[in-house]
Amino acid sequence: MKLIINNLSKSYGLNNVLNGINFEFESGKIYGLIGKNGVGKTTFFNCLNGMTQRNCGDVILIKDDNHSQPLSQSDVGFIESTPVLPEFLTGREFIQFLIDIQEDKEKLLIDELFDIVDLNIKDQEKLIKTYSHGMKNKIQILTLFICNAPVLFLDEPLTSLDVVVASDIKKIILKMKKDHIIIFSTHILQLATDLCDELIILNDKKLTLLDHKMLYDKNFETKIIKLLKDDEDD
Repeated sequence: MKLIINNLSKSYGLNNVLNGINFEFESGKIYGLIGKNGVGKTTFFNCLNGMTQRNCGDVILIKDDNHSQPLSQSDVGFIESTPVLPEFLTGREFIQFLIDIQEDKEKLLIDELFDIVDLNIKDQEKLIKTYSHGMKNKIQILTLFICNAPVLFLDEPLTSLDVVVASDIKKIILKMKKDHIIIFSTHILQLATDLCDELIILNDKKLTLLDHKMLYDKNFETKIIKLLKDDEDD
């Protein structure tokens, strides 16, 4: 499975954020997206998932049977850095609702899903508005399992999480990579080395695939920071 981006551009008035991006992602790999704040990472995700209209460009999904189609919202699972969830529901009510609206809901067992993210029954029955950031992120992760979209965009998925929750979610992401195209943005360079198969940097309004060997370079952090500063100086 592949995700192909052709000549993607996005501007807000005179502010050109993304300019002629061409890139190819494939399943079985986790791609880490790195860039400074305000460089356009969230805009990039939103242009792909249809939440923001592109000025130009095509985004094509090629499935394992070689059938190609424009990427649609139903093809995408998206975790936002700030969880957006129905806080008037309990965690269990929300997950049960998502299960109920799936065509193949018989294969989805709610207790098994909650076991995946280690959320106990007491917490499941609490209103989402009372959840910590980490608990909300666990609920977001479950939405990915339920909807089972082939393409996953994770925008700072481990921000503000304690080490235990972050470790749990990292393990879940690693398990999912075989059958999905996964792109996640992060400011945590150690996380990039822990999870990524490939690393891409968003600078100068374009995506650049970095040398895979950089992930194992003892000066990895120094080199990444230099790349980001060089873009700032330009």
